Amino acid sequence: MKGLFAGIHHVGIAVKNLDEALEIFQKKLGLKLEKVTIVEDQKVKSAMLSTGGETRIELLEPTCQDSPVGRFLEKRGEGIHHVAFKVKGIEELMKRLKDEGLKLVNETPRKGIEGKIAFIHPKSVKNVLVELCEEE
Repeated sequence: MKGLFAGIHHVGIAVKNLDEALEIFQKKLGLKLEKVTIVEDQKVKSAMLSTGGETRIELLEPTCQDSPVGRFLEKRGEGIHHVAFKVKGIEELMKRLKDEGLKLVNETPRKGIEGKIAFIHPKSVKNVLVELCEEE
């Protein structure tokens, strides 16, 4: 199963306050804000930042406490939430990963901010939430 990923798409960071996080990542670290999006079905406000290279940083603020990111913050506090890999042929890849015994959060890809996404359950990959991203 070599060559499944085409690189890291982004690293997701859960934050309690997006404006405070942007103050650090944008103004102090010099990352460039690309866009802010509200993802209604995940109850999250997302800010995508460019690092100047291929990999980006996604800051995630829950829009309510009962969201996946809200529950993450309650249990673990602020910090790295997930690592997202660039993929091609997400449906086939999901089948391959499932056949390898990995537990998937999603049975089929869903619409993400920039294309199709799916998640591998953290219990299958040493407590790291892995996102698969196939850009449109």
